[in-house]
Amino acid sequence: MEESPYHVDIVYDAGPTGCGELIMNLFLTMKKMSPQQIIEVVSYDPGAREDIPAWCRLQGQTLLVRIDRGNINHYYIQKNKS
Repeated sequence: MEESPYHVDIVYDAGPTGCGELIMNLFLTMKKMSPQQIIEVVSYDPGAREDIPAWCRLQGQTLLVRIDRGNINHYYIQKNKS
């Protein structure tokens, strides 16, 4: 298995969770994080490819990179604000 390209503070394995629930859980998890911390979101949901980048833009968070490993996507997001 490939190593993370970033020092990850929290891993959120969303599994097959879809749009609304995934985004709400991501929001609640990031709310507990400090600015500059990085979360790795693991998702099997193909809709997350559009939902997570859009959510990051709307929330002012930085999507550092998306890495695809088969049908599993890994999103690395840096928290920018409280």
